[in-house]
Amino acid sequence: MSADVDDGASEVVSLLRAILGHDGVIEDGDVLVAYQRDQAGFVSAGTPLAAVFPRSTAEVAAVVKLAHQRRIPLVPRGAGSGLAGGANAVDGCLVLVLTRMNAILAIDSVEHSARVQPGVINADLSRRVREEGLWYPPDPASWEFSTIGGNLATNAGGLCCVKYGVTRDWVQNLEVVLGDGRTVTVGRQTVKGVAGYDLVGLFVGSEGTLGIITEATLRLRPIPPARTTIVATFATLGAASEAIASVLAVSSPALLEIIDATTIAAIERWKRMGLDTDAAALLLVQSDLPGELVAAEATRIERACSDAGADLVVSSTDPEEAEMLLAARRFAFPALEQLGDTLLDDIAVPRGRLTAMIEAVGDIASRYGLTIGTFGHAGDGNLHPTIVYDRADPAQVERAAAAFDDIVQAALSLGGTVTGEHGVGLLKRDHLVQELGPVGVSLQRSIKAALDPHHILNPGKVFEGQDSP
Repeated sequence: MSADVDDGASEVVSLLRAILGHDGVIEDGDVLVAYQRDQAGFVSAGTPLAAVFPRSTAEVAAVVKLAHQRRIPLVPRGAGSGLAGGANAVDGCLVLVLTRMNAILAIDSVEHSARVQPGVINADLSRRVREEGLWYPPDPASWEFSTIGGNLATNAGGLCCVKYGVTRDWVQNLEVVLGDGRTVTVGRQTVKGVAGYDLVGLFVGSEGTLGIITEATLRLRPIPPARTTIVATFATLGAASEAIASVLAVSSPALLEIIDATTIAAIERWKRMGLDTDAAALLLVQSDLPGELVAAEATRIERACSDAGADLVVSSTDPEEAEMLLAARRFAFPALEQLGDTLLDDIAVPRGRLTAMIEAVGDIASRYGLTIGTFGHAGDGNLHPTIVYDRADPAQVERAAAAFDDIVQAALSLGGTVTGEHGVGLLKRDHLVQELGPVGVSLQRSIKAALDPHHILNPGKVFEGQDSP
């Protein structure tokens, strides 16, 4: 590093400390390693100039303004639990860590809303609003440690998406710092309103490339009634697919999950739960209708599974027993992790093509000689094929990368999408270009240029490449 560059970096760090205080800036290289990347494999990470820890919107705006003036890249980061490389550093950037902005600012039991900073942990918000008799539906698998800001950035989903939608569906209002340091509030405080473009929808899911979300007003709803849980096993994927279609035709389940044979075997090998390892698929379904309606819906779900050819159908209304039944789904990914290194995918296809997608994953596993377990949200067509490989074996790493690409291509060929809830980040940037097409990419780049003309906000993520403007 030249003396001029070193002096410039030192000046920037001094200016940052003037904004954030000494403890609000980290420049020690050994410590910065912890802030270089998220949980995604197979993607690179650069070396940041520093990590900064603002505590308020005003401090975020001051940091962004400085970065804008000096053309310094900014990479926003929450808990670092992302799975697509969306929080990976680029060389010379500032990693903008938002975890100290972790206040639940207000809960309104009349408006059914909560106003929060981005560093609030999803589970902490859920527990806090539950004290008021309210519920925040988005529940990604990482809810115990992922932040609301990260959930907003990726438009995170969860187990109950089939009935309650994704994060974007529960956002009413946002405060955002733009790429030049200006602050804007988008959305509204009213339950209903249609004035102007849907800028809330634009910022949610933009992975920090259009602005830094510093505050969000989230919609809540009353806590739903106790759920009835149904578990069904099937000898063939075709029968499971028929059951999924039938369940959706006769009910509005709060949860509809699928686990394939490979994953069932991994769970049973690890946890000895008494699962049927001869089953081709296991479905988990929940109903949360009120009063006597829940029993009627559960009966319709059970009948739909039985008529489709289920080998076993078990249901329970007891919360503890239901949690035990759901444990198999919660164990899916960690069970596959017991088998070796893993590369977790995230694709979605039309629900009528789930069988074709799972069968395609099986063919890909055979072709590359790899174990690939598939589980996910059958109710909305979102699957998580998980490739097991040995990262110490270069040949397996190469095959795993090729299998990952083939899985995404299979999803696209079936009319699907490259990501259902994990985001694009770095991992699926090239695949997104294929999904959107040249006109779609041009449109998105135009939006990026309008909101972040110097391309300092999370550069290189989502759709940008070497040919970015």
